[in-house]
Amino acid sequence: MTEIDPTSLSATALAREIATGQRSAVSVMTAFLDRVDVVNPRVNAIVSRVDRPTLMAEAREQDEILRQHGPIGPLHGLPMAVKDLEDVVGLPTTQGSPLFRDHIATSDSPMVARLRQAGAIFIGKTNVPEFGFGSHTYNPVFGTTLNAYDHSRSAGGSSGGAAVALATRMVPLADGSDHAGSLRNPAGFNNIYGFRPSFGRIPDDNADLFAASLGVTGPMARSVEDLALLFSVQAGPDPRMPLSIQQTGASVSQPLDLPVTGRRIGWLGDLDGYLPMEPGILPLCEQGLGVLEDLGCVVEPLSIGFPMEELWEAWTLLRSWKVAANLGDTYQDPKRRGLLKPAAQWEVANGLNVSGTAVSRALAVRSRWFLHMLSLFDSYDHLVLPTAQVFPFAADLDWPKEIAGRAMDTYHRWMEVVILATNAQLPSLSVPVGFNEAGLPMGMQIIGRHQDELSCLQLGHAYDVATHWPALHPPV
Repeated sequence: MTEIDPTSLSATALAREIATGQRSAVSVMTAFLDRVDVVNPRVNAIVSRVDRPTLMAEAREQDEILRQHGPIGPLHGLPMAVKDLEDVVGLPTTQGSPLFRDHIATSDSPMVARLRQAGAIFIGKTNVPEFGFGSHTYNPVFGTTLNAYDHSRSAGGSSGGAAVALATRMVPLADGSDHAGSLRNPAGFNNIYGFRPSFGRIPDDNADLFAASLGVTGPMARSVEDLALLFSVQAGPDPRMPLSIQQTGASVSQPLDLPVTGRRIGWLGDLDGYLPMEPGILPLCEQGLGVLEDLGCVVEPLSIGFPMEELWEAWTLLRSWKVAANLGDTYQDPKRRGLLKPAAQWEVANGLNVSGTAVSRALAVRSRWFLHMLSLFDSYDHLVLPTAQVFPFAADLDWPKEIAGRAMDTYHRWMEVVILATNAQLPSLSVPVGFNEAGLPMGMQIIGRHQDELSCLQLGHAYDVATHWPALHPPV
């Protein structure tokens, strides 16, 4: 048995050592639970924890299965905490809302079922904003999750708990979900990797099986190799979901080690001044672009060539319309409306006033946007822009009210940089680009062609090998 702390290993190395018997699931579980006991009280990332005796019994069972039959799957024995928007049988799914404080899941979500079948052991949930609204992880049920690098700052969201648990090495892998950058923003805020895949790549149990949701689930990790490991388990078709993509997870996550020389990168920056950016973000991203150039990529500035305010208005309308469909009954019940945070009430109020004609027009804008982005990929292999428009902000702030002197007119306007990939349903990988003078992390998005997740992972892997940002700069 090696003496190296299991929590310091990559998920890929840890899974290999468990599968080959070099480490026991019991020893791995013990190390991670010990770390959670020490670190989690400082950052509040993992909630609804499973008790230690239960987890140790599950780990012993995994060791016995391994001894008799070999590994269950590629995640055999790895401790994981699932985002508190996903159902894990027997655990609460609160969504950060007092309305669901006592809700216990009776089954696994489709994605969680795949993790369990691959051998993961669930130690609890990761904290989220209420209903996942807003890219700042705080709620009245569990409180605020704090940034891994500065405990006075936001962790981002809505996968903020997942990002901080990963960055602080309380878990080796984490799942997330993304509508308005919920995988990408907290990854950038915590110096890790977050990957928004194309819609249908990871099946989800949407209420309408024939509607293409703007939200997707995806993987988070401290390296692209680990990201691909988790993605290979999450991705793949599901016969119950007619819009799922008919390729296996393995086929869209490997091989990673391919040359990226000659790849054409379109640098979108701040969209020619359309997006306000906090000082320091663009220079850090430009340093990241320099790494891509050193790898042999060709980087060129690119003007987006689309009316972005029109795209924003279409996105906000469709978002409010969807929220109203989900929470409208709660909003219209006077006894329960007050249990919704102001942002949720605002979304529902707007959504209830949306007409069918307005929805149709917004969908037409989204379609034109997809075709426009498709045309850009005639000239470029990837499009790149920052992951966020601000560095991690004060944790006691509900959301940034201005950026670079420009007022933000909604609770999510400060996240507008992420809707480019969202509206076109394109894969987008958030990669770390370093830290500002105050020691706050930032990331940039690498956007790929529709359903070309593997190309994003390959470029991200080359970048990761060249920089090793999470490995070389862990939180103190």
